[in-house]
Amino acid sequence: MKDETRADVLKRLSFIEGHVGGIRRMVEQDKYCVDVLKQTYAVRRAIEKMETLLLEGHLHTCVIGGIQEGRSDEVIGELVELYELANK
Repeated sequence: MKDETRADVLKRLSFIEGHVGGIRRMVEQDKYCVDVLKQTYAVRRAIEKMETLLLEGHLHTCVIGGIQEGRSDEVIGELVELYELANK
């Protein structure tokens, strides 16, 4: 993973962690359900953005390297597995 991607992913993970903690506090304080759900949707979008960064980085580095090293079947298998997991 490129250093700039790692830094961005770590920044997003910190945001997500903080946001989830805030959601926990909202539930503990019995906040209005719609307000809690809005926050869970925000976390889901943040996770999706982070996953996009990770996948883009993987495609531009690990996948290309794996194919160049002659491991194309393995690399394609991993991508198919990710696709299947994402669509369950």
